[in-house]
Amino acid sequence: MFKAIWLDRNDNGFSASVRLTDEALLPEGDVQGRISWSSLHFKDGLALTNRGPVVRLWPMIPGIDGAGTVVQSHHPAWAAGDRFIHNGWGLGETRWGCLAERASLKGDQLVRLPAAFDERQAMAIGTAGYTAMLCVMALESNGLTAGDGEVLVTGATGGVGSVAIAVLAKLGHRVVAATGKAGDEAYLRALGASVVMDRAELGSPGKPLQKERWAGVVDALGSHTLANALAQVRYGGAVAACGLAQGADLPSSVMPFILRGVSLLGIDSVMAPLARRQRAWDRLARDLDPSKLESMTVEVPLEEAVDRARELMEGRSRGRMVVRLS
Repeated sequence: MFKAIWLDRNDNGFSASVRLTDEALLPEGDVQGRISWSSLHFKDGLALTNRGPVVRLWPMIPGIDGAGTVVQSHHPAWAAGDRFIHNGWGLGETRWGCLAERASLKGDQLVRLPAAFDERQAMAIGTAGYTAMLCVMALESNGLTAGDGEVLVTGATGGVGSVAIAVLAKLGHRVVAATGKAGDEAYLRALGASVVMDRAELGSPGKPLQKERWAGVVDALGSHTLANALAQVRYGGAVAACGLAQGADLPSSVMPFILRGVSLLGIDSVMAPLARRQRAWDRLARDLDPSKLESMTVEVPLEEAVDRARELMEGRSRGRMVVRLS
């Protein structure tokens, strides 16, 4: 038996609770893992609070992220005792996830834990931090280098934003953090932000082409924020778009693309190829300061995860939340 969060929805409504679960109920998988740490991502928050159509199969054990040790393997690349990271691939949506002490996983979807991190640190990064690294890599592939100008990070106090700021600052970029939480300015500056701006400057309808400012942008919000960011990107710059916390719409025009050569780079972390994932994690091991990572991390036990998910969805949290399992 193992502890896990169970989500269920039926004629009596929605429920989320910690239950003891029989290992015999685990779905098929060629790697059986002992999960020591998980985390709470925006998608987990949607699932745990039933605020979005994340879960496709009921009942569901949520948790898109997990780090732990292989217990048993029928996959040629993995053996008992190997340490792994899992991000995305539909866990917590169509397949039981990692907010549990045990998980049945697919070896082709696992990343080897870099020697620079332990399992707790890996989950402090989680899908949010790994997505932030994918954004940075995409901007670099578009030509962004340190010294090109200001780089905007929206949703700055969130998981993606916090890691993006820390990584970009370490790489030598001048980072502008956009947030609606004025009280968190010291936190953002400690991560490496040079300037902290009010997200309200970007959150309302704006002109399709505005004064050039940003050499690059990491955007986790979408909607008007993304539209205004595009309108302010300098000639030849790019926006890496990875989220829709403000909305899934994009009330923009083609003008930034055809008059300034701006690129909109879509960032998917859920189904990204394994080789790209491994490169991102290897870059995180090199370019993310462990002390900055610790400063943005809050640790909670599994029994508190549901309540903390509510805080996440209500905007009352910042940085990264890791969930202790064993």
